[in-house]
Amino acid sequence: MRLIVPLRGVVQGRGGLFVGSLIPCCLFYFLQLYLKRRRSPPDPPPSDSDLTELPRTSSRSNLFSRGNSIGRVRVSSRAVPVAKPADSPYYIGLERAKTDPYDRISNRDGIIQLGLAESTLCFDLLQRWMSENLIDSMMMKSDDGEFDVSSIAMYKPFEGLLELRVAFADFMSRIMGGNLSFDPSKMVVTAGGTPAIEVLAFCLADHGNAFLIPSPYYPGFDRDIKFRTGVELIPVHCRSSDNFTITVSALEQALNQARKRGSKVSGILFSNPSNPVGNILSRETLHDILRFAQEKNIHVISDEIFAGSVYGDKEFVSMAEVASSGEFDKSRVHIIYGLSKDLSIPGFRAGVIYSFHEDVVNAAKKLMRFSSVSVPVQRILISLLSDTRFIEEYMAAHRQRIRDKHVRFVDGLKQLGIPCAESGGGLYCWVDMSSLLTSYSEKGELELFEKLLSVAKINATPGTACYCIEPGWFRCCFTALADEDIPVIMERIRKLAESSRS
Repeated sequence: MRLIVPLRGVVQGRGGLFVGSLIPCCLFYFLQLYLKRRRSPPDPPPSDSDLTELPRTSSRSNLFSRGNSIGRVRVSSRAVPVAKPADSPYYIGLERAKTDPYDRISNRDGIIQLGLAESTLCFDLLQRWMSENLIDSMMMKSDDGEFDVSSIAMYKPFEGLLELRVAFADFMSRIMGGNLSFDPSKMVVTAGGTPAIEVLAFCLADHGNAFLIPSPYYPGFDRDIKFRTGVELIPVHCRSSDNFTITVSALEQALNQARKRGSKVSGILFSNPSNPVGNILSRETLHDILRFAQEKNIHVISDEIFAGSVYGDKEFVSMAEVASSGEFDKSRVHIIYGLSKDLSIPGFRAGVIYSFHEDVVNAAKKLMRFSSVSVPVQRILISLLSDTRFIEEYMAAHRQRIRDKHVRFVDGLKQLGIPCAESGGGLYCWVDMSSLLTSYSEKGELELFEKLLSVAKINATPGTACYCIEPGWFRCCFTALADEDIPVIMERIRKLAESSRS
């Protein structure tokens, strides 16, 4: 038997170890060397001058050059859609208005902002209270009468100071008719309404689940809910023939269609007063919604952030009051509230989750580590909300001034032959501009939206952004306007209407 081991270059057999067996290996290597030299002549040795001209490189530059060949570092698949430019007309209009804002003194040809629901109607009252109380409300004093910096500098409960939750409960009870007492232990303070709705979505639905939501609805809900929770929104289309009011039959139809598509519906989300229409849901409608939710074993989220901004004759009823009637399982009811609209302080970022479900409250408390309200702001709000005399004066003026501004704005549109939906709450009106459309379609509505922005220099939110199925409706916010701005707006719309007809 003969065994050949190439790596060692030896041949072992009957005759023992033959050193001469190394000769083939040597011949092979010499042949390779000969062929290599025949293919390319050897480089001459470098001179001293050549050595000085050799490029200097470092391991660091080599490392960077190798990294560049890999390509741009990536972000997560979650961040990619969030980072993309806005495609909703709602956000497009807001951004366009920022680039050329109207000012009645310095930029009279700028874009007038009717797309943002904020109010300056009672800034005189806020200015007075802040001037008199802001510093003292933050600088809590100890027993010896000295300022105690630990009262605002140290960690406090993420769910909000107990004093603030008590003040919130009393304030909410007062503005929602006084027929309901809110329990501070069921309350979690949030940094505005946006984290409140996001946290509720996180607590009530799994990724890929959905909420039913009457449309038209506030366009910001898409970002508030979808961005991080992965919860979907299913529009429940309402029509102008019912003043865009939700019905049980519409909810039933939307739920059945969602289930056929394989979507799991976890709850119903709605605004009361409605945003963008401004109508107020009746007590009977609220009963119907809660009864429907109980039959289907799903949650109810009622966004009541405009509860104190009502100006019509209709009574506002909180879903919390309906849930407490004893007829329903109230653990499925959750309320969103905040001070951005009713007290006109969106910069304070103060909102509330109010839930009858113990697990939701406990989970929300822990999640507030990501969006809690700063302690100095909480101290200011405790003082503000506890000032009963000021709150009564402010809320009375707030409602009256909204009513007056609404009348002026709607009357100006009527003189142009442009009607509005019936409304009784909110900082806006729902305007029917279908007579100005070149075609009764979504395309025609977006063309009008662009003309309003570019020609009339007015930013109004088109119904398409609110998932309205009837073209031509626009949300117009009027509570940040001065009285002298309204004729300017009407004149711009009149000129646009005339140019469209000619």
